[in-house]
Amino acid sequence: MGRVVGIDLGTTNSVVAVMEGSKPIVIANSEGTRTTPSVVGFNKDGELLVGQMARRQSVLNPQNTYYGVKRFMGRRYAELNSDSKQVPYTIRRTEEDAIKIRCPRLRQEFAPEEISAKIIRRLADEAERYLGEEVTGAVITVPAYFNDSQRQATRDAGRIAGLEVLRILNEPTAAALAYGLEQKESSSILVFDLGGGTFDVSVLEVGDGVFEVKSTSGDTQLGGNDFDRKIVDWLAEQFLEAEDIDLRKDRQSLQRLTEAAEKAKIELSGVTTTEINLPFITATEDGPKHLETQLDRATFESLSGELVSRLRRPIKRALQDAGISPVQIREVVLVGGSTRIPLVQGLVRSFIDREPNQNVNPDEVVAVGAAIQAGILGGEVKDILLLDVTPLSLGLETIGGVMKKLIPRNTTIPVRRSDIFSTGENNQTVVEIHVMQGEREMAQGNKSLGRFKLTGIPPAPRGVPQVQVSFDIDANGILQVAARDKTTGREQSITVQGSSTLTDAEVNRMMRDAEQFSREDRERREKVEKRNRAKALTDQASRRLKEVTLDFGSQFASYYRRRIESLSQEILEGLKQNDDRRLDRAQADLQDALYELNREVRMQYDDEDESFFSTIKKTFIGDDEDDDYYYDSRQASRPTSGYGAGRAYDAPRQPQQDRGYEYDRRQPPQRQQPPAQDYNYGAANPPRQNYSGNRPMNDGGAGYGNGSAPRRPEERSPEQRPPRRRPPQPSARDPYEQRNVSRKYYSEGKGRNIPYENDWDEDDEWF
Repeated sequence: MGRVVGIDLGTTNSVVAVMEGSKPIVIANSEGTRTTPSVVGFNKDGELLVGQMARRQSVLNPQNTYYGVKRFMGRRYAELNSDSKQVPYTIRRTEEDAIKIRCPRLRQEFAPEEISAKIIRRLADEAERYLGEEVTGAVITVPAYFNDSQRQATRDAGRIAGLEVLRILNEPTAAALAYGLEQKESSSILVFDLGGGTFDVSVLEVGDGVFEVKSTSGDTQLGGNDFDRKIVDWLAEQFLEAEDIDLRKDRQSLQRLTEAAEKAKIELSGVTTTEINLPFITATEDGPKHLETQLDRATFESLSGELVSRLRRPIKRALQDAGISPVQIREVVLVGGSTRIPLVQGLVRSFIDREPNQNVNPDEVVAVGAAIQAGILGGEVKDILLLDVTPLSLGLETIGGVMKKLIPRNTTIPVRRSDIFSTGENNQTVVEIHVMQGEREMAQGNKSLGRFKLTGIPPAPRGVPQVQVSFDIDANGILQVAARDKTTGREQSITVQGSSTLTDAEVNRMMRDAEQFSREDRERREKVEKRNRAKALTDQASRRLKEVTLDFGSQFASYYRRRIESLSQEILEGLKQNDDRRLDRAQADLQDALYELNREVRMQYDDEDESFFSTIKKTFIGDDEDDDYYYDSRQASRPTSGYGAGRAYDAPRQPQQDRGYEYDRRQPPQRQQPPAQDYNYGAANPPRQNYSGNRPMNDGGAGYGNGSAPRRPEERSPEQRPPRRRPPQPSARDPYEQRNVSRKYYSEGKGRNIPYENDWDEDDEWF
């Protein structure tokens, strides 16, 4: 089985983390950032783009770039408000009141779950790249106030992405896991989670490995995007008043306004005033129009006043449901990038007279908690008990449209509750079970999760039959409802999916489509990477030729230049004609040519280094006793009298002080006169081989051993003469090898301070 990761699927940004040993690690994406924008797009070639690459092209391609899709998951079209529909791309209402997102580039439509699945798949791919192994499972987080349909839609998105969703985890609970993992003392904490599209508040009791959620509340239609929209409306109204043009009606202008508003909101968290400059925002018959203005923090806070007031009610409700007062809260954990807004932080301080905890990264803490939960499920993390709750009450509709609650909100999950119901009419043989979720007393004000019928009930007077209805919520918050006639034992059950989510057949089809997309994208990416490598190889070859020309001259490089330039042109032609076979062949040949060129360059450098260091060595040390010289001029031109006459050529070297002077670089050497007596070198040394090493030197008084002068070459027989080495001849294949051979022959001769025959003078001293 592969690895299991934790994924924070956010409205604005998404994060993936994994347990490495006993420590959660947030995985950076291929661009080096630890958060990936929850943006999906398709470029002009139909290529899938996810993350920052999709976000960069959103202004020029707004209809094929999708963001904020999390707000549409698991919802009906009728449930959307006007603000949610204000997006640059097109959303459509189906006959079943579901939501579809149009893609003009591909001429097809996507469900919100499909778009989210592409984000999840990209995060899983990044995790596989980091881990070096396959990722098969995931723990995915959702806002605590997500209803059953939205949770099921999130699970479907994970399945479409090809992952097994082991757990659907509430975001505040995940944040509490990350915060209190090492906390031993039991205490009450409040998690304030304001993300890009949703808002949650949870109160937990944390300590000694136990994480018990006491209460949760929130608003799934309130987040940082709503603060951005307030700035967008303010900018659009200003421009409308000045130019009589509503920028919100143009898709590209709306996208530019949205990006500028988000940037201004972020900057106002650190400064009091920010500049907003959007040149060429639109154009008329009079020419282009520009938007230039300033936004200060006071104006932004006045625009956001209504949104901040909406944050108060969930906080009060969560504290009330938990049965604790604000003074009993020991820590406040802020989650989500929107919690950096100073006005929001001030609101939290007004409720809880305590500074928020700054030890956790609000952008990453949820993913870290999801990774810890994945470690718990996989056995990597032990001694942790997580007790989560259901955010909303669950029940069914009874006679008169009244909702009967079976599971109240903030009930610890997993949980199973049941109750007995009866028929409302005489001889009724069919009972319809209408499952509801919400807090209103009347069923009409709550959300419908699904309906099913229990048939085959024996005819009986009203109120006589007994039908047992059971509600079962698993650890993921997914509800299963069953109804059983106690008289006949007949039973009927459903797993609640909600009217706006996908059927199993649709999920399976989307899984196949996603796999096909993934395969096509992988092939397209490999093709692009191959073309990039080929182009980079031609650039590398061109640079290498220039370097070699500068170092060794144009004559040396011209032979390789013709071949490399020809192969580079072949690669460019293959790129132009999209001929993969031609491209692969030319690329392989060019790599071989570069290898040969680099090998020849290394040989040149080796020869120069050998010549240089040999010269330095002979200058300060002298000739080695075992050197094999190419020239016999040294043997033929030994001094015949004076100091050194009769000295064996390869006799062991004497130390410097034995030469009759103390070696000192600062003073020129002063040579002492040789001893007065007749020095017989042969008497002091045994017979040795001559210079060529062919025979003993003691040849009856004719060699070096008896101290007499050596015979000159013309006085010796051919058998006695040492063989003369000739330099290697250049091959006809490489006309430039001549230069290399000459250099090598010269460096091993003259570079070693070996005198030439025609340069020798009898008056010169022998070194």
